[in-house]
Parts: sequence; structure tokens; C-alpha cells
Amino acid sequence: MKRYIRKATFGLSLAAITLSSCEKQLDLQPLNDVTSEVVYSSAEGYRQSLAKVYGSFALTGNSGPAGSPDVVGLDEGSNGDFFRTFWQAQELSSDEAVIAWGDAGVQDFHNMNWTTDNPFLKGLYYKSIYQITLINEFLRQSTDEKLSERSIAGNDAEQIRKYRAEVRFLRAFQYWVLMDMYGNPPFVTENDLIGSLPKQITRSELFKYVESELKAIETELPDTKTADHYGRANKFAAQALLARVYLNAQIYSGTAKNAEAMAYSKKVIDGGYSLMKNYRNLMLNDNNLNNPESIMTINYDGNKTRLFGGTTFLAHASVGGSMNAADYGLDAGWGGLRTTKALVNLFPNGDGSLDKRAQFYTNGQALEINSISTFKDGYAVTKYQNKNSAGVSGSNSTFVDADIPLFRLAEMYLIYAEATVRSGSGDNGLALTYFNNLRTRAYGNTSGNVGALTLDLILDERARELYWEGHRRTDLVRFGKFTTADYVWPWKGGVKAGKSVEAFKNIFPLPSADVTANPNLVQNTGY
Repeated sequence: MKRYIRKATFGLSLAAITLSSCEKQLDLQPLNDVTSEVVYSSAEGYRQSLAKVYGSFALTGNSGPAGSPDVVGLDEGSNGDFFRTFWQAQELSSDEAVIAWGDAGVQDFHNMNWTTDNPFLKGLYYKSIYQITLINEFLRQSTDEKLSERSIAGNDAEQIRKYRAEVRFLRAFQYWVLMDMYGNPPFVTENDLIGSLPKQITRSELFKYVESELKAIETELPDTKTADHYGRANKFAAQALLARVYLNAQIYSGTAKNAEAMAYSKKVIDGGYSLMKNYRNLMLNDNNLNNPESIMTINYDGNKTRLFGGTTFLAHASVGGSMNAADYGLDAGWGGLRTTKALVNLFPNGDGSLDKRAQFYTNGQALEINSISTFKDGYAVTKYQNKNSAGVSGSNSTFVDADIPLFRLAEMYLIYAEATVRSGSGDNGLALTYFNNLRTRAYGNTSGNVGALTLDLILDERARELYWEGHRRTDLVRFGKFTTADYVWPWKGGVKAGKSVEAFKNIFPLPSADVTANPNLVQNTGY
């Protein structure tokens, strides 16, 4: 059930020592006695610390004053949420999404003119590093030596050892984010001296690290898919991330790993998952129930995870114009997010009459975007809603219940298909079967099935299947279409017809403040 993470994460101040800010005091003391020795003094403390690590994916604040973000300098309403900033970097920079708002830095994505001080890129960067910091501390405090010092033994100690594999997965995931987005980030593990300036790691070195970590914990993670483990890492999540990393290995390391991508996606496919029968139920607010497709999720609850990121952002920001917010289980629309005609035109007839995955609101909306700041320019997307599969609104009309799938089976099908085509080996018939499984669900029959696969067809299918789920920028980079003139879309590079931009923008810059503060860091080329 969703409760495990949701109930365990609230009201905990377990991540760090909070000291008085009065500079004149020489005998500074913790404000609330929450030191590592207190936090990790019992098995229950370790369990709550694990919940804090998971909760940092879905929450923006700590247990300090109301509205206090868990990373100083970030705003809980805009750039303090992990998935919101991740999504914006992946989707607003692509053909799949535009946003009407004028917040500082938000239009930089579609214009492709971001700088080292972009607040949303800083938010994602610091949020990922914050989560890595939590995990490193958990690992420092959960060694056998520490458990022995605290007289934690038996089943409690064994359970904590299992937690270590889970948090190592979460750290590998966040290092994948940094590797994919920023290329050459700072690198710290539990073995580094606290307080020392992090060293920089190259993208190819980080690829090897993430690969080695995931392979090391693959057999240590549980294979459970039961409700009480929902939202937590199992071995299939590690295999899914490996499949994703291997598919992009040419970009990350300079060496293709398509055979490995096939092998690991196949492991997940054979792990007992199946497609949800109705595609349109995937992002509704009961997508935690009877969902055989999600491999790992970020969990949200309208009454407990009250933040303006995650699915709350995606549902509200997609409603505007003549749309009735109540039809989507919401108290208001924010009039922000739409898509470009590049995505719409990938679907037959530009709507869901054949391919049911197309979820566009068109009444009063123009297909052509003459002004990004005008909500009615561009079709609205209704993929994320605060209603359940029976049409019943969520428990809270402001904050949305729907969870975010970080990995789902459909992606594994597409990874296997693409890696097979790229490698020129593997089981072509099986790849085609997996691909057509998605088409059959989308059409409700076999009328949309294809007889052969090409890379261009697979890229288009990834857009049809995975749009607005945080994949598009990475896909376009892998296909050599993100910055080049090989593919342009409306307002790419800030021009209505679209244009190519500099190749160095295939990765984002490190925040200028971090480069200035840490002489070990060298800024990415071009910034």
C-alpha cells in the first residue's frame, strides 16, 4: 500500500544537525538534539531515516518552520521539488512541452538559452546532491561496526543491511540523473571525509561507477512486487536502470552497450510485470492499485504530500483556457503547460480516435503556437488527472494523489526493441512482438501493428508511449536530434519555425556558484 512511505516520512528531522545561526555564540548546540547519534540510536531510527531518503523524492521541505525547504536557497513552490525540476529539464527543452509562464529561467528551456545561473537547473542539481548526501550519511551510520556500537543485532541488523542496498540504488539513480543532465558533476560517497570539497568525476567514469553499483546490489535487492513494498526499490528497478543506462552508453561512455541493454530489459520483462489494460489509467490518482506495469514510483498523497511539484504540478499546470478544472478533479487550473504540433502530429488524425494514448484538449486551443505565453496556443494535455479510473475525484482538489512511475514495463519493451535494431543482433521477432504489444493496447486491436522496426519508428513510438514522463530530452540526445538541424520543432531555440543550437547544449551547465566555491570543478565546455 502507499502508506509505507507516505506515513513514515512526515514529521521526521533526521537528515542533518541543525545549528544555531547566532555567529557570536562559541558554544553552538543543536536546536532540537537531532544528531546522528540520536537518529541512529535504534532500529526504528534507521527505519525512519530510510523513509526520509525515499521521502526526499516526493517532498520539498524538512521538519523546520513551515515552508522551510530542505535545500537552502530553493523555493518549495518552484525549484525545490525533484521531479518537477527533472521534468522541466527533460520536457520543456523538447518538442513535447511548452509553458506559458514568465518565471525567471523557465522559458530558457524551450529557447535553449539556459545559463549557469538558471534557477531550475540549480534546483535539480542541488536536490540530487542533497539526496546523495542523505544516502551517504545513512551508509556511514549503518556499517556493521556502527550497528555493533549501538547494540543493534539479530533481525534488526539484518534488515538494516538490506536497507543499505535500497539506498545504494537510490544514490545510483541520482548519479544517473547528474550524469545524464550535467555530464561531469562532483562526486562523493560515504568513504569521503565530511566537509572536504568534492572531486569532479568525468561522465565516462561516472558511467562505470553507476554500472558497478547497480550490478553489485542487483542480487542484494529483494525481488518482491507486493503492495507493502510499493514505491521502494527491488532488483527489477536496478535492472531497469541498468537497461536505461546501457541504452545510452554510447553517449555516456563513448562505447555502445546494446547487448547489455537487451539483456537487462529482458530480465525486467521476464520479472512478472504486465501492461495495464487501459493506457489512460496510468496517470490517474488510483494508479497505485491493480497496476502490474509500474516497476518503481514516486508516491504522492493529496493529504500528506502537499507540494506544488510532482503530479500536482503536472495536473494543474495543464488546465487552462476553456477547460473546467473540476472535470479533472482539481479546484483550479494554472494555465501553463501545453504541447507542440510535433507531438500531436505523431498520432493518427492528431487525436485519440485510433491511438488511445493521444490525450489532448483541443476546444478553443490552436494547434499552431504563435505565442508560447498564450495558453490557448498549443493543445493542452490531459494525461495527468486527479480522478481515479472510475471518474471519482481525489481526496484533495488542490494536491494530487497520482504517483509518478520512474520505470514501467512499456519502457523496457522499447529499450529491447531499440537495442535490437541498433545492435543488428538479438531476437528481431521478439523485439517486434514487444513493440506491437504497446500498439495493440493503444489501438484496442492489432490494426496499428507494424511489420518491421526502424530507429525512427522507435523514436516516434517512444514519444507516443512515454510523452510527458521525463524521457524526451535524453531520447533526442541519443538519436542526435536534440541540438542539430536534423530535427526542429516549433520554437526550438527561440524561433517559431525552430532552429539548431550549439552542440554543447546536449548537457547542462554546472551551477556557477558551485564552480566558484569548489576549485576542483571545471565548468562544462561552452558555458
